[in-house]
Amino acid sequence: MLLESRGDRIFNVMIYIVLSLVTVIVLYPLVFVLSASFSDPQTVLRGEMLLWPKGINLNSYVKIFQNHDILTGYSNTLLYTSIGTLINLVMTILGAYPLSRKDFVGRNAIMALFVFTMFFGGGLIPTYLLIKDLGMLNSFWVMIIPNAVSIYNIIIMRTFFQQSIPYELQEAATIDGCSNIQILSRIILPLSMPIIAVMILFYAVSHWNAFFNALLYLSDKDKFPLQLILREILIQGQTSDMVKMSTESAIKQQREVEGIKYAVLVVANIPVLILYPFLQRYFVKGVMIGAIKG
Repeated sequence: MLLESRGDRIFNVMIYIVLSLVTVIVLYPLVFVLSASFSDPQTVLRGEMLLWPKGINLNSYVKIFQNHDILTGYSNTLLYTSIGTLINLVMTILGAYPLSRKDFVGRNAIMALFVFTMFFGGGLIPTYLLIKDLGMLNSFWVMIIPNAVSIYNIIIMRTFFQQSIPYELQEAATIDGCSNIQILSRIILPLSMPIIAVMILFYAVSHWNAFFNALLYLSDKDKFPLQLILREILIQGQTSDMVKMSTESAIKQQREVEGIKYAVLVVANIPVLILYPFLQRYFVKGVMIGAIKG
């Protein structure tokens, strides 16, 4: 057993101190928002609540789940995220698998064209005109099709297929009479759970947080995702539907609006927080294998 020198011990202590500070910096805003959502808004406005809830109050959550716009945005986002992630995953697998095969003629040229699109694009106005000409404005598919695949994720998955799955397995399956579809479904995919979990997390979080496309292409409020509703509440302050403006004092209105903002943030992030623990054990392995080796 190797003994640590004094310098190594000091270095390790410094690392633990720095990591502990980073952990506190990252966790404090999350805990504060969660605690503020359950606290009396008056204590939050006065600065009396520092970390733990004070004066438990659930009125903000009651108002959120009574608000039609938030519930509609929530259901829309769940739909966009589930269908969008499924399409993203299928497109990424179908793009990465052929490009990982050594016997696929022209794969380097196709890969070069893919990479070219990562650095050069038509810009916002040509993209908008294209979406308009395709008849996708203010439609469900405008939130799915324009971002159906990520070239960066194709590169990660292709590298995983090349580096983590022996090509000899595919050759043996070909000798046994398997088609490419059978090789992909029976050999490649069962061995690719780490990278598939990473792709699901990447795409799902991207869809869940997406609001810019909705801001550009959607005009019907019934199709707005949750993040666009949150933008109206948090930035534009449109909380009048949840607060009885005609009967309550201005001070009380301000308190309720403050509580609603924190509660909305918590409700909006619950699905992602629930999803991550199930995929976390695959996450680091999948990213490292898919990204380090060339």
